Amino acid sequence: MALEAGLQAALRTLAATPHLLVALDFDGTLAPIVERAEDARALPASAAAVRVLAGLPSTTTALISGRALDSLRAVADPPADTMLIGSHGAETWTGPDGTPLALTPHQAEGLARAVAVVERVVAGHPGTRIEFKPAGVVLHTRTAADTVADAAVAAARAGLAPLDGLRITDGKRVLEISVVEADKGQGLALLRQASAATAVFFAGDDVTDEHAQRTLGAGDVGVRIGPGETAASFSVATPEAFTEVLEELAVLRAAGAPR
Repeated sequence: MALEAGLQAALRTLAATPHLLVALDFDGTLAPIVERAEDARALPASAAAVRVLAGLPSTTTALISGRALDSLRAVADPPADTMLIGSHGAETWTGPDGTPLALTPHQAEGLARAVAVVERVVAGHPGTRIEFKPAGVVLHTRTAADTVADAAVAAARAGLAPLDGLRITDGKRVLEISVVEADKGQGLALLRQASAATAVFFAGDDVTDEHAQRTLGAGDVGVRIGPGETAASFSVATPEAFTEVLEELAVLRAAGAPR
């Protein structure tokens, strides 16, 4: 399937930039959404395109995900030099000399209280589950009936309301709670600075990715995967369709990357 002419032209221009940052969401972008997060894997052709890009001169690859870094590494198996942003920007890995995330005592106490709330909600709502992160906790409702999912989210929000210092974000059948003020826009800004990129390619599928889409400027290219309002300049329907975009970017960059 041929790419839209406008997207093709934008990729061609982007591929000629002096230093390109390719920053990608994982779930719903490189990998189809699955019921069990631990079962997610990148589409083979998308993973291959990322490896090609990672090996090109003057090109930096990065994954920027809501997953905790350990979970992201386990399912994505990224190229060794690929920079990583986890937990929606709360965790970062820009190389072996990076500083690991450390919570303050106040943040640690707030996280413990939030975990207790979500644990009570999960115990009372069949089909929901909890995910623990270094700086947060997640209520997953994908495997619950719609009415149960709605009730669980409402119960969680009510239980969390008296607690301060929390960042609460809705995603696709998830409620994310973090004690660190961070988002993918801040994460992408950090990656841009760390890589000294002259232009950025970013792609994501969820509302949390819109923080990053809104940071893109002239010369950058943003792609939204799936339906929904977006600040991205371009959209494709599925992760499978996005594979074609990545493959084309890899071909164009291989031909035009500065040596």
